[in-house]
Formats: sequence, C-alpha cells, structure tokens
Amino acid sequence: PFYIKNGEMRDYQVRGLNWMISLYENGINGILADEMGLGKTLQTISLLGYMKHYRNIPGPHMVIVPKSTLANWMNEFKKWCPTLRAVCLIGDQEARNSFIRDVLMPGEWDVCVTSYEMVIREKGVFKKFNWRYMVIDEAHRIKNEKSKLSEIVREFKTTNRLLLTGTPLQNNLHELWSLLNFLL
Repeated sequence: PFYIKNGEMRDYQVRGLNWMISLYENGINGILADEMGLGKTLQTISLLGYMKHYRNIPGPHMVIVPKSTLANWMNEFKKWCPTLRAVCLIGDQEARNSFIRDVLMPGEWDVCVTSYEMVIREKGVFKKFNWRYMVIDEAHRIKNEKSKLSEIVREFKTTNRLLLTGTPLQNNLHELWSLLNFLL
C-alpha cells in the first residue's frame, strides 16, 4: 500500500492485510494468529492505515499491548505509517491526567496505544470513546473471561475488534471460547 513507508510488506503480510480488510468489509471481527516474528504488528498498522486512507476512518482506534512492547509499537507506527497519528497513554497519575486533558480528550490523534494496566486504571476515560477498532495484542491475556481486563474491554464501545496472538489455543477450548466470545 502507498501509505506504508520505509520498506515493503511481504506477500504473506499483504495477504493477511487483504484478509483483515475482507473481515472489515463483511462486518466480522477476527483473530490474527500468525506465528511470532511474522509481522502481526505491521499487518495491524497497515489495516489502520487502510481505514484512514481508503475508508476515511482515521479513528479513534485503540491498541492494547503488553507494557514491555509499548515503545516498539510506537516506533513501528512512526516507521511504517507516519500519517497515522499514534499517541501513547502511560505514566504516573499526574502524567496521565495531563495527557488525558491535553491530548486524549481534544482528539487530535488517530490511534491510542496503551497497556493492559492502563486500560484497567483509566477505564472510565476509555469508556467515553466510540472506538472504531480495538486491537488487543497478546490476546491470550483475555482468555479468562472473568479477569478484570477481560470484563473491562468487553464494556468498551467498539465497532470492530481484532485480536493478535501467536498462541490462540494454549490449554483448553474454554480459553478459545473466551477469545471468540469477545469478538461477537
């Protein structure tokens, strides 16, 4: 796609993007379960770029990731699709309050990248948005539908949902049911 900069997507990544676009076009949520290292991050960024550049839907989108990967996700947005305005909610209470007031609420952004912990702490703020896409990286984190994170993300208003995981089935079918239930 023209909006992807600083490199080219591999054929299988373009096929993955086209698959996610077809899910979107048909009003279906999905799980991108490529193995680790195959570029789920790039495919996701390219989907959100498609939404902005081809569907005129810049956001708001939410990407929920492990805290340890926040910086990498932000770097990948800047590298691959600099036209997407990605912001990151993280920090202590004072920093978060300033960010929410000065950046998040005015809405001059397309994608909010944040951690599981921030979703739990700032759920009241996130519930105020009508999210176009909610993406959850390492989706096995919501495999227990009774966990606090799982309950909170189900309460958010979202048009489309995408789960990313390299391991959709870990222990039993009930865990897979929990992921699929989130997508319904």
